[in-house]
Amino acid sequence: MITWVDSSDAVWRNKINQYLEKKIDWSSKRESTRYNSINEIDITILSILKFASYIKNIYLVTDKQQPKNFERLREISKESNVNLKLVDHSVIFRDHQSYLPTFNSCSIITMLYQIPNLADKFVIFNDDTFLMRETSITDFFIGEKPVIRGRWDSFYEDKIFRNIFLRLKAIFKKQDNKKVGYKLAQQKSAKLLGLKKYIRRDHTPVSIRKSTLERFFKENPDFLSANIKHRFRDNSQFIISSLSNHLEVLSNTYVLEKKFDLSYFQSYNYVITKFKLIIFDKSARKKFVCFQSLELAPTKVLKKILKWVDNKLDTNFSDEY
Repeated sequence: MITWVDSSDAVWRNKINQYLEKKIDWSSKRESTRYNSINEIDITILSILKFASYIKNIYLVTDKQQPKNFERLREISKESNVNLKLVDHSVIFRDHQSYLPTFNSCSIITMLYQIPNLADKFVIFNDDTFLMRETSITDFFIGEKPVIRGRWDSFYEDKIFRNIFLRLKAIFKKQDNKKVGYKLAQQKSAKLLGLKKYIRRDHTPVSIRKSTLERFFKENPDFLSANIKHRFRDNSQFIISSLSNHLEVLSNTYVLEKKFDLSYFQSYNYVITKFKLIIFDKSARKKFVCFQSLELAPTKVLKKILKWVDNKLDTNFSDEY
């Protein structure tokens, strides 16, 4: 399943700005980058169809929207005997309508297990995360056990040298303590369950069992409400994927895979980007690619990336740029 938003939609833009004190300047790429896209969702779906043929249902979770190429993508999916379906926020928040509308991916992902007729074993993709090499079901589940891609790590407060460095850095540069950190949210998930360390993940698809989350939230309904009530990201929130991972750890129903098998792109220098693409091609293990904020890439770099994607998926995304 994939969460997705069309930030070019004028109705949606007006909706989100109604709830913001500081309105988003949609003419500024830097200011709006969290919500921008260049139809990466097409790449995500096509990459699943090509490299994960065992997946038979793809749920695209949106807020009364659909990608411009959705009907064509659904036709392609049908040809592969895959059901591509839109699921609205109102469906997964059906018992928590007061928290809508929400613009918080952390809250939305928390509720994905509420998709009707969802299989017990499912995989969460972000719309900037792609499969770029053949995968098998054992990349995500071995028997009934989810495969967790990550490494055990200490909480920030237990890292002595890191804390010394940050104190020294703070003397010369003011720190933004309001920033919601990805790793920090993972740590909160582990702390909530009483663990002394956490499994640090990267930007790869996440394997989850619906039954694991159902049991936990049935016993702890207040945790669910507390995590989904925020319309925008909040430092108090945990990441549902990390919570699920650590619940499996506590019941010893998981397989830890320390190799991420991932190429992660966040900045888009031409030479570095080209080198990382070559490394992916030469590494037989790598399967996953994350292009974060791809719309910020310079045109030359973007065309290079999309041409590489075209070669992997037999598509023509590069022709559009």
